[in-house]
Amino acid sequence: MLPEQQVQLLSLIGAAVQAVAPEATPTLLLERPKAASHGDVATNVAMQIAKPLKRNPRDLAQQIVESLMAQPGATALIASAEIAGPGFINLRIAPAAKQAVIDAIRVRGADFGRAPSIGRKVIVEFVSANPTGPLHVGHARQAALGDALCRLFGAGGWDVHREFYYNDAGNQIHNLAVSVQARARGIDTTHPDFPADGYRGEYIAEIAEDFKAGKTVQAADAEPVTASGDVDNMEDIRRFAVAYLRREQDLDLAAFDLKFDNYYLESSLYTSGRVDNTVQRLIDSGHTYENEGALWLRTTELGEGDDKDRVMRKSEGGYTYFVPDVAYHVTKWERGYTKAINIQGSDHHGTIARVRSGLQALGVGIPKGYPDYILHKMVKVMRGGEEVKISKRAGSYVTLRDLIDWVGRDAVRFFLIQRRADTEFVFDVDLALKQTDENPVYYIQYAHARICSILNSWGGDVAALAQADASLLVAEREFLLMQRLAEFPGMLGMAANDLAPHHVAFWLKDCAADFHAYYNAERVLVDDEALKLARLSLLAATRQVLANGLSLLGVTAPERM
Repeated sequence: MLPEQQVQLLSLIGAAVQAVAPEATPTLLLERPKAASHGDVATNVAMQIAKPLKRNPRDLAQQIVESLMAQPGATALIASAEIAGPGFINLRIAPAAKQAVIDAIRVRGADFGRAPSIGRKVIVEFVSANPTGPLHVGHARQAALGDALCRLFGAGGWDVHREFYYNDAGNQIHNLAVSVQARARGIDTTHPDFPADGYRGEYIAEIAEDFKAGKTVQAADAEPVTASGDVDNMEDIRRFAVAYLRREQDLDLAAFDLKFDNYYLESSLYTSGRVDNTVQRLIDSGHTYENEGALWLRTTELGEGDDKDRVMRKSEGGYTYFVPDVAYHVTKWERGYTKAINIQGSDHHGTIARVRSGLQALGVGIPKGYPDYILHKMVKVMRGGEEVKISKRAGSYVTLRDLIDWVGRDAVRFFLIQRRADTEFVFDVDLALKQTDENPVYYIQYAHARICSILNSWGGDVAALAQADASLLVAEREFLLMQRLAEFPGMLGMAANDLAPHHVAFWLKDCAADFHAYYNAERVLVDDEALKLARLSLLAATRQVLANGLSLLGVTAPERM
């Protein structure tokens, strides 16, 4: 059912309950019956209110049904209503109500499934890689999840802000700089003088050569950095290497067709004084204490589920990594993002309670549970039946651009979205290259291209389909396909609420399967002109919704394959 039809149906059921049992205050819900033969939707409202009213649920259900079918407009939406089991009410939706989805899709087109603005802002932070190397497959999974989630929230009427948080402070950056310095001095990665914790990919040698050559690099949202060529100047090497790798990651993101609204530097939290200010505010809040020369935060007392108190400032004076995270999230709140979502690897699980506790300790009005987190598991890459672990350029991991080079951007995006984020995932390169039903992205894109081919074979004016008589669409598989299309807006809302873009991938596969089954069962270009136009209008609607769904995953909808 279309969302507006669901609202109408719930209103009719509510009016019927009010007429039969005015004292009742049920929660009205619609669900799909376990067996399709039982109807299109069901409600347990009679069972909800029977016990407190001390009435027989089946008798009560029968009275509700009689009142429901007597409501004005009910018969235009409901074909029949039956009582099942201990008091379920099973409803069959009128054919005309099911067929209405075709006109709704035609009218809304690319906006079908999208909601008007709700006047709320959400910030989604994802990828957020250290600028110490190219983006790897774990970052690729974040990129796919984050961008799809942003598109889903945009479709739901939110004002969406994509943010990349650069961890450009800490030991990793020091290790990067000394690695580049070693290569610039001609020290090979196999030499005993090469830093033990250094980075060994070929890209380090490329940075070193460009640094010595005095090259200039510029990352997104940053000033150009020109190398001094002085291999003894560690600060110059650090600045150039970070800028170089930020630029490399920009190219990775461009290959993925992903743009961020803002890049936030961890280093800026220190240079602006935000970290020190946040620490002082936490001390002033009374939620800290000193022990053995370290400063601790009483996270166990702040109601966010941490199992022990956490060190904020180590005895040697440096801050632990969650402290700048707290300062950073304060900036999100201050920028008006009352909803914030972070997409990170599952190794960040311990960070959640610490960051949320720090935000609670500040007492600035941030609600418990802020921000939301999606933690994803890593990706294993298989090719030729064997796991791929090494990229020549990166040294020890498969990069995002490796995947795109092997299978193309569409397959990378879809494959990395099609499973729950918290499940292990095997990226099968060979499967992603198959042009068969086994490859889900090919299967869906082929459905779209097949419909385009049918419409081209027809050769008529698509605008003429607006006059098609949808009442002629009465075959079982036609109703199944129309029902699937009508689910699309509600499915998008559920996917956004659950922070689960994989729902879209599942739905697209099911929709493509419904189309292929329908097309194999019924001829479309029949001699009966009216029936032909009706069936073409159903195909045009299916094509549109497939394209809408693919676009929410950042995947193209080709007209030919």
